[in-house]
Amino acid sequence: LGLSPSIVQSITDKGYTTPTAIQEKGIPAVLSGQDVMAAAQTGTGKTAAFTLPLIEQLLKEDRPRSNQALALVLAPTRELALQIAENVEAYSQGTRLRSAVVYGGVKINPQ
Repeated sequence: LGLSPSIVQSITDKGYTTPTAIQEKGIPAVLSGQDVMAAAQTGTGKTAAFTLPLIEQLLKEDRPRSNQALALVLAPTRELALQIAENVEAYSQGTRLRSAVVYGGVKINPQ
């Protein structure tokens, strides 16, 4: 799929061995710079289909920028935002990338 060894290792550590259909089509397309709009049932790997190539592209940047947002992912619900954040954290483990989740309806300090 064109992903770096550190990302492949994090995927393997989560217990995944084979990409789903949406991942097989989506990851190479995003990595090549294409815009992708896709729909699939719950549990088919949509989050990985867009976050894995995003992480890959961020890791390829020449020099790391500290204290700057490099990407923004918007989600329609708090639950989905938390799910995406958990996956990004797991997929980027062992890299220099850090992530955070911010959502409405609660005070900023607990976040």
